[in-house]
Amino acid sequence: MRRIFANLAAVLCAGTCMTGAIAGAPLAAQAPSATAPAVPPIAERGLEDEIIYFVLPDRFANGDPKNDQGGLKGGAFQHGFDPTHKGFYHGGDLKGLTAKLDYIQGMGVTAIWFAPIFKNKPVQGLPGQESAGYHGYWVTDFTQVDPHFGTNAEFKAFVDAAHARGMKVYMDIIINHTADVIGYAEGEANAYRYRSKGEYPFSRRGGPEGKPINEGFAGDDNPDPANWARLADPSFAYTPVVTEAEKDVKVPAWLNDVTLYHNRGNSHWVGESSLYGDFAGLDDLATENPRVISGMIEIFGQWIDDYGIDGYRIDTAKHVNPEFWQAFTPAILKRAEAKGIKHFHIFGEIAYEEPTATLAAQVMAQSGLPYALDMGFAKAAQLVASGKAGPRLMAEFLDQDAIYPGGAKTALGLPTFLGNHDFGRFSMFVAQMSGNADEGTLLARVKLGHAMMFLLRGVPTVYYGDEQGFISDGNDQLAREDMFPSRVPAYNDNDLIGSDATTAADNFDPAHPLYRQIAALSAARTAAPALRRGLTTVRAFTEEGPGLLAVERHDPETGQRILALFNTGESPLSRSIEVSYRASRITPLVGPCPAALAAPGSVTVTLPAFGFAACILESDD
Repeated sequence: MRRIFANLAAVLCAGTCMTGAIAGAPLAAQAPSATAPAVPPIAERGLEDEIIYFVLPDRFANGDPKNDQGGLKGGAFQHGFDPTHKGFYHGGDLKGLTAKLDYIQGMGVTAIWFAPIFKNKPVQGLPGQESAGYHGYWVTDFTQVDPHFGTNAEFKAFVDAAHARGMKVYMDIIINHTADVIGYAEGEANAYRYRSKGEYPFSRRGGPEGKPINEGFAGDDNPDPANWARLADPSFAYTPVVTEAEKDVKVPAWLNDVTLYHNRGNSHWVGESSLYGDFAGLDDLATENPRVISGMIEIFGQWIDDYGIDGYRIDTAKHVNPEFWQAFTPAILKRAEAKGIKHFHIFGEIAYEEPTATLAAQVMAQSGLPYALDMGFAKAAQLVASGKAGPRLMAEFLDQDAIYPGGAKTALGLPTFLGNHDFGRFSMFVAQMSGNADEGTLLARVKLGHAMMFLLRGVPTVYYGDEQGFISDGNDQLAREDMFPSRVPAYNDNDLIGSDATTAADNFDPAHPLYRQIAALSAARTAAPALRRGLTTVRAFTEEGPGLLAVERHDPETGQRILALFNTGESPLSRSIEVSYRASRITPLVGPCPAALAAPGSVTVTLPAFGFAACILESDD
């Protein structure tokens, strides 16, 4: 076993170890290697063993220009295609994504998660605010691939091609809402303020003094189908209306029944409205209704049956009532098990922007969702890697792992990330928080953040384009750049970090320093069970300002221990820290590790500015 890890260290540290030093340091150690450890077969890999790559298909690769307009006629407001506009379709598709699997796998990626590919309403929005469904979150047909992306047969070809390489496929799914099809008779969309259940009860039309309706309905906390059959009139708050052209647009057909929606106006993201309000005008499903529960289980169970996918990322999960997830999650896991899919990964989006685990743990405990995207980690990494906060923040965040349902072991399966398509790119946050540091320092800090994501607990999730130095100008549409040559001025005026490229050119460069770093960190993680399954003990951190973070990770099954080290400061550091007394030797895995113990239970670590390392603590037993 020691020889295996020594060989890996030689791969990662060929000539010069990977230290995260400022640009100009040798990069040989960061290149993918033919001798990198093999990834275990899909059936043998647990959730903690994955390395995820998240991609928006529309912005990745255009494999078939014939589907750019989705088979629709007219102009951009009809078919949604305008590659010069950041809010419209640009042409990426499933054929293009399939053709780039070599590039994706070259980083050591084991699972691909992509934005929803279901058929969307092509364009929606008030006059002057129109945009297209390129992102996939405005679904009209949950059974078909959007024709802008290809066909169901091409989706199957993608899944089969990924599985043939040993790569898993995670779909992004939406339960909370559909596309904006339902309007209200009472006025314009921008005036649809939320109308609460107290002010507009199910039993009266237009308020407590209104006409009695829905006689016998016993409230939406009563799951009896007979009770819900009595909720026949949906005009308790607003009067829903659907145009003739769209009355049958949703698939399956039961989704066209307006009584299956909340119809209470737009959410303002607080209190009751967070669960019952329309998500920025999108039709909010009444997920308390047993018809909706059974229908959604059948929709997403069928995708498992037909395509053998390996996981679901759930959009807007915190805006759905907990009882829905308590029924949905075990049913989906049972469906996957029946298909022979082990370790089906379900993780919800529980959106917030604070370096804490509290909200995610609360929603998981209430709903029974097994995992959540680790929003707290993203914010902690942004603050610490940028120097805006010291390593104490990350240390205290990691100590919160105990509050997740199931404890710290659950944290191993949380997908960790640095930035995304909603909040913005990691490099943008680092640049803003560090005071727009010079390019070399910015690259070093971005590398440091990626090292934290791969060497600390959780499932590392790379946002497409980060490996090519994409930086973004903001959130949402501004953080959804094209990997193929872009025609969007707001993308093309950015200088990408780590290279001289811009998004005006093709960006699939396996020699990019961030691509090479990610590949090397992936190889280290694949080889070391403690980096995938190791529980966390914080060993040391600089208490005030930037400096050292030292974490020991122990895998109880193999007994392996790894010491992960990070210097968040601009100056080199040296410090003696405690390690397990079981350790008798140190083997380098990544970066500059001590040659030997300083004493039983102690090592002296030395790191350059923005340096990082992972060191195997070996024992004689």
